[in-house]
Amino acid sequence: MASRRAPDPAPAPPLLAGLPFAGRARQRLAAAVTALFTDPHGPPPAPVIRRDDGLFGAQSAAWRVHGDVTTMMVGGIAALMLQMLHPGALAGVWDHSAFRTDMAGRLRRTARFIALTTYGGPDEAQAAIDRVARIHRAVSGVTADGTPYRADDPHLLGWVHVTECWSFLAAWTRYGDPLMPAADRDRYFAEMARLGALMGVIDPPASQVAALALIDRFRPELRRDARTAEVAAHLLGGGSGGADGGGAGAAAHALTIRAALDLLPPWAQAMHGLTPSGPLTPLVRAGTRELQRTLRWALG
Repeated sequence: MASRRAPDPAPAPPLLAGLPFAGRARQRLAAAVTALFTDPHGPPPAPVIRRDDGLFGAQSAAWRVHGDVTTMMVGGIAALMLQMLHPGALAGVWDHSAFRTDMAGRLRRTARFIALTTYGGPDEAQAAIDRVARIHRAVSGVTADGTPYRADDPHLLGWVHVTECWSFLAAWTRYGDPLMPAADRDRYFAEMARLGALMGVIDPPASQVAALALIDRFRPELRRDARTAEVAAHLLGGGSGGADGGGAGAAAHALTIRAALDLLPPWAQAMHGLTPSGPLTPLVRAGTRELQRTLRWALG
């Protein structure tokens, strides 16, 4: 089946189009978004050049799904909220990461990994996979109830993989391409299954139905405790708001958080003790679409 072309970049938002400061506003927004993915204490990362000889290629569903900054931020936060409900995944974060002081760094590293494995050449993708595998081999311990865990356990990797794929696709089909055909959604999971297998996942889901079935099979293993609440609080309260040095960045961050929580399945919202947005849901979704349009304009 031929790939459907992704939506064209949005024109300037009506409130900015034609104004004398529109160019400066565009530069400011672009710099703020770039700052989200740049370590403020290190040199800027080398740009990822899109290459058609990587894992997926230019006609892939993965290139489309991973190509929108807003949906990837929303999906990435939703994925972390799901992942931390598994005691093994939570313990790895609790024991082996600086989530209290560098949650934004974790988000940046995840974004970099997705960019390299989606758009980079084969050597870049393999190097990124090897780096994560080395890190996983060093991460082990016991959960809060004393159960041993290893970050390179194929079962645990399967949970991280399926929640990440589900979240990115859910954000894309809500805000990027709601009419994405079922066959293309399945193709996305089939493409990402190749990446999952390279990461050590055994029999990663290759369709939307298989992904949902796998998530259902994991649900009896999921828990929420005081550790979950603390990690979630750092993710939702820290993050990268205000990266542009003003209120616009904080407002965009808050909206992204709201959209991510709204994206979660109802059972996951309930486990996190979240109250559905209710009457605010249309406002959250409309605001996220406007944020998406604005960032597309800012980033060209």
